[in-house]
Amino acid sequence: MQSVRLMPIHLVQSQVTPAQLAEMLEELGIYIKLAVDIEHQILAGGGATHYDCEQVLLDNGSVQTNIWGCDWTPLRRRIAYESIINIRPRLNNSMEILDLRIREQVDSIVLQLLGVETW
Repeated sequence: MQSVRLMPIHLVQSQVTPAQLAEMLEELGIYIKLAVDIEHQILAGGGATHYDCEQVLLDNGSVQTNIWGCDWTPLRRRIAYESIINIRPRLNNSMEILDLRIREQVDSIVLQLLGVETW
């Protein structure tokens, strides 16, 4: 029987290291699933799903209403704002983050923690 290797999900509270970024990219290759806590200005990244990243933040004391899912493509410095965890009745009725203020907060946190120009 073949063993399954679980990819690490990193809790990122300050500038990501090259090793952390490389590990977060192992699961999907060119992009990273993220869950971003806009209140605490931290994120969890890596793994196969936004839900898994969200659980890391919840286990760290984050509140679900402050957590938003997105994808980060480091080489293109691109953020995609779509995730199942973003669907919230009466607040965000889409997988895409619709509120521009929340998008700006997510942008700021992702770029601050992961948006390193060169490695």
